[in-house]
Amino acid sequence: MQSYSEECLEVFLKKQSQLFDEPVAGTIAEAEAFLEDCMAVIVDSIREVRDYMDESGMDVQDMTDDELREASEVFELPDGKYLIVEG
Repeated sequence: MQSYSEECLEVFLKKQSQLFDEPVAGTIAEAEAFLEDCMAVIVDSIREVRDYMDESGMDVQDMTDDELREASEVFELPDGKYLIVEG
């Protein structure tokens, strides 16, 4: 099971509207439960974001790194890692 830092959970709470029309979590505990339920992953680099999405069947071959960072399911974390949430 993935472990989510408080910083990661706060980023998701603050930016969840980039992926969802309505809030899916209102507290840190709700955010953690939601991310666990949808098996969100944290990766270390934009290269790993590309690899993850490619393995998930998304066509990311022609996407730039900036386009990947702007994808609605990708949340850039302050520590340089990325949270990927499949909505």
